[in-house]
Amino acid sequence: MATASYDRAKEVKQFDDSKLGVRSLVDSDITAIPRFFIHPPETLSDLRQPCSTIRQDQDVIPTVDLSGVDSQLLRPMIVDKVARASRKLGFFQVVNHGIGDDVLDRVIGAIKEFHEQPTEVKALLYRREINYGVLFFSNIDLFRSKAASWRDRLTIKFDPAQLKLEEILEICRNEVMEWNKRDHARGGDDGIAVRRIRSEANEVEGDDFPRTEDHGGTLLPLLIIEVGCRLSTVRNGWMLNKPVPGALVINIGDLLQIMSNNEYRSVEHRVLANPSREPRISTAVFFTPGDAESLIGPFPELISPETPARYRQFTYTDYMRRFFTKELDGKSLTNSYRLSD
Repeated sequence: MATASYDRAKEVKQFDDSKLGVRSLVDSDITAIPRFFIHPPETLSDLRQPCSTIRQDQDVIPTVDLSGVDSQLLRPMIVDKVARASRKLGFFQVVNHGIGDDVLDRVIGAIKEFHEQPTEVKALLYRREINYGVLFFSNIDLFRSKAASWRDRLTIKFDPAQLKLEEILEICRNEVMEWNKRDHARGGDDGIAVRRIRSEANEVEGDDFPRTEDHGGTLLPLLIIEVGCRLSTVRNGWMLNKPVPGALVINIGDLLQIMSNNEYRSVEHRVLANPSREPRISTAVFFTPGDAESLIGPFPELISPETPARYRQFTYTDYMRRFFTKELDGKSLTNSYRLSD
């Protein structure tokens, strides 16, 4: 319960100015969790609601096997599975994606080691200005959320115009660069696997997807290597997504829902509280357009008198501005660009 003597804005600013992050806060031997991490009573009911509506044994998040993706016989079946999962759930997992378990294990281990570095080392990268290639901070929405998340974040943008390799700490540099190389080889500039499968599944030419010639960025999925369980919304509650070892979790984002003109579903999702004393490490990859000022909207091939455009056009710059100035409450940004019926 808030009291007159509690100045939340001041306490949040002091935490951010300290550049500690959550991990270093724990290492500082605190005896109580700072109040700005604790949800006020009015938000707790919303957070507790999923616990009574989790469906674990009815529907299962589909797992798509990408082996044989270059086969004329198997490829149509793989495309169909991706399309159905993208339309119905907005969540699926892929296996045999060409990124070895050793690469996944190394990048997860390297990111964990980064967060275990001394405060003074990580503090050199602690910043919120988005025009840097490497950023370390705690909570994107720290100053806007009703309660902060118990989470730190390392962001690396593989944009040659912003990224300086020497800013990536040596303890994780090689692993991160190897992951980026392997990831783009399977879903990036050359269009193998997920990128072109998405195009075919939505009956759109692969080259129509916004891309960069420099580093293969696209507007397609959010890829997550997940340690732990996630929840995603279904019509009658929440579905538990139990990770498959070595699989990549594909999460349809707002931009792909808009570009597919509502054919694909950007699904609300949450992460379950971690019951273990070990930290949960998630490595996410956001594919983004190379030209931040290019217009984004529904693909022209998907627009007709029977299926008119559901969204207006906008720039990626506008989308990111809205993203970084809203609370991370799980609510979609698609409504910001929706056209009236």
